[in-house]
Amino acid sequence: MTELDDIDRRILRELTCDGRISNLALAERVGLSPSASLRRVAALEKAGVIAGYRAVLSPEKTGIGFVAYVTVGLNHHAKSSQDAFERAMARAPGVRECHNITGAVEYLLRVEVPDLPAYKRFHTDILGALPQVQTLQTYVVMASPKDERG
Repeated sequence: MTELDDIDRRILRELTCDGRISNLALAERVGLSPSASLRRVAALEKAGVIAGYRAVLSPEKTGIGFVAYVTVGLNHHAKSSQDAFERAMARAPGVRECHNITGAVEYLLRVEVPDLPAYKRFHTDILGALPQVQTLQTYVVMASPKDERG
């Protein structure tokens, strides 16, 4: 595990808020020289602390009008059932996140699709067609007052 100091944490906080910030602006915000800032960021990337950069997309501008979290319980707890379910979710375009969790169910999905009819198709044609799936529960996102996903 990489030891992070206060400056590393400030760098990560700034990059999380704005991954396109210039090195000059980043250095100013965290109190370093531009060369020291660049070295720190490179070291964080090399150590794998910064795993990548990505664009945050506007759901409205990309046609996403329906977001839901779905809990999925499997009928068999064998590795082969989990593997088959995970492969199916990797192929499902509306599934933006798939997490294997503990508790009463095995998976938590974040599903983003254009509208309710598209979600119904996903629910019926993809989840409903998988022989491993025993239970489903859908939680529709009404609003996201805080969302810090990058």
